[in-house]
Amino acid sequence: MPSSGAIVSALRSNLPYNLEHDLVPISLVAVQSLVLVVHPSLPVRNVKELIAFARARPGQLSYASNGVGSVLHFAAELFNSMAQLKIVHVPYKGSAESAIATLSGEVEMSYPGLASALPQLEGDKLKGLAVSSAKRSGLIPSLPTIAESGVPGYERTTWFGVLAPAKTPKEILAQLNAAIDTVINNPDMTSVLNKQGLEPQTNTQEQFSELIHKEIAQNAKLIKTIGLKPE
Repeated sequence: MPSSGAIVSALRSNLPYNLEHDLVPISLVAVQSLVLVVHPSLPVRNVKELIAFARARPGQLSYASNGVGSVLHFAAELFNSMAQLKIVHVPYKGSAESAIATLSGEVEMSYPGLASALPQLEGDKLKGLAVSSAKRSGLIPSLPTIAESGVPGYERTTWFGVLAPAKTPKEILAQLNAAIDTVINNPDMTSVLNKQGLEPQTNTQEQFSELIHKEIAQNAKLIKTIGLKPE
């Protein structure tokens, strides 16, 4: 299951299943940091300067996403909320369109996944200010986190994990957790994931359950803050 599942669960009340009751988390598999990128024309060098610049111009800056209710949309709105900013959301039909909008300067910033951001950063087509994960990404360690750059406690990533039906026997869940840990943390698998901009990350069933619960609650709060109507 991708992290978007925690958004869908908070946004839609008519799902045929309840993520926290009908399924049981087994383990995370991998995470991908998002990157706060800005167009080179924006006169800021880091997150603190961006916050100051945006606060002085409420409603004048905009960010692109790949759609309302997407991971990138919620990552940006969490940044808006925690930094007390009014940066306008401009949703596009997909990631390619939102990337083009940022590269062309149609919008000032966006929060693409690391895999799609790296080529633009290496070519200096965009300025990378920070990554969205709690810790710096091993794939681009020179970039600080948003949390250490002026928004303490900020954390938002795209993650992928494995869940099972709620009635799965505990001993089977434990075996699956151990097997996933062994496979995902194998050096060969790490190399495969890294090439896709992903970093392997496994955890306990309890830790994964806590992550899902935390994100659903956070998403529900954001939905109210930005005025989205749950379906």
